[in-house]
Amino acid sequence: MLNHSTITRTIFRIAKTTGRQYSATTAVAFDKVGVIGLGLMGHGIAQVAATSGVHSQVIAFEQEQKYLDSGKARIEGSIGKLVSKGKMSQEDADKALQSITFTTDMALLADTDFIVEAVIENMDLKQSLYTNLGETCKPETIFASNTSSLSITEMAQFSGRPQNFVGVHFFNPVQIMKLVEVIRTEQTDPAVFEKAYNWVGDIGKVAVSCGDTPGFIVNRLLVPALLQAMLMVDRADASIKDIDISMQLGAGHPMGPLHLADYIGLDTCYFIAKGWVEKYPNEPAFVIPKCLKSMVDAGNLGRKTGKGFYHWEGDKRGDPTTA
Repeated sequence: MLNHSTITRTIFRIAKTTGRQYSATTAVAFDKVGVIGLGLMGHGIAQVAATSGVHSQVIAFEQEQKYLDSGKARIEGSIGKLVSKGKMSQEDADKALQSITFTTDMALLADTDFIVEAVIENMDLKQSLYTNLGETCKPETIFASNTSSLSITEMAQFSGRPQNFVGVHFFNPVQIMKLVEVIRTEQTDPAVFEKAYNWVGDIGKVAVSCGDTPGFIVNRLLVPALLQAMLMVDRADASIKDIDISMQLGAGHPMGPLHLADYIGLDTCYFIAKGWVEKYPNEPAFVIPKCLKSMVDAGNLGRKTGKGFYHWEGDKRGDPTTA
């Protein structure tokens, strides 16, 4: 399955996250943390953890050296840009990089206090990973998945320590986006959840609390809204242009739902909807609009292919494809 953090990347870049700001607690939640997977999301999580300056060590783990090297280069490049733009001193940059241990040896994660997993959305892979981690790490280590689509409850069972398991869903790009959804299951120890929630504040982000519901808060609200806009197109209730203008000017959204769906990628929207419909067939909010399936079948995936609900030239949106 896909990582769906890209769904909200555009809308959050334009509309800054609002709401109550949570500050760090007087005592840092975790001293030594680990990050598993240094791809698009994982390298950003490792970087933010290191640049926060609150951890004695950040263990950055990848199973293969080439992916470890790639993740390391991304972190070094990103921190280098902060220095060149005057947003971080060279001294602080050096300290942050020195605090990260890059490794392919899982044994180095054994004495970490908190581990964030950010590998691909494949449950079989995660099952193997959490089984190994459960056997490797000290009993009190807390595990957290950055998944945006898979069940936190199911992964928690694989770990052998469901009471020490939470979700921490970051948004892309991690270095910029402030919001982190912290997800609890019915078996999560309240003290464990509180530590994970406070850690988000420790590293300079804004935490929100959520149960283990599909899509958590943001995607659970956003995706069905996009699907409802598409159902209006199916029924010819209103034009593509008028639906988007209505949500921009009537609801204050930075862009309309069909524009956003094109920007995200209609294939991404389709696979999310398809997965939810299959897993939760009795949930009426989870549907597959006819127009969405037909465009995906035709290879018209929105911005990335130049045609979806709108015509596109690169990132520049053109006219609607239908009235």
